Amino acid sequence: MAVDEKKLFKSLRGRGLRKRTAVDLVRATTREAEPTVGRRLVVDLNSVVDKLNDRLKHGPEKRSAAAKGPPRQGSARLAPAENRRNERREVERTDV
Repeated sequence: MAVDEKKLFKSLRGRGLRKRTAVDLVRATTREAEPTVGRRLVVDLNSVVDKLNDRLKHGPEKRSAAAKGPPRQGSARLAPAENRRNERREVERTDV
């Protein structure tokens, strides 16, 4: 490894990256490995970072967006029952 590669390796290891992952990333940046290895590692690291950001923000964005809306299953169950009640009342009113 050249001096720049050693610095990059030490920097990655110092930030808590595993040795094998750091070596693979350094090799991917110097074109010693196939570029797909480096891309795959970056995608994996990005997904980990996204999950950590979600946890720091107290939950994933999907759940927080869904939690803001009204509950769907409760209102879906009540609607047909209310319609039946209203129909019975109308029938009773017309019979009198």
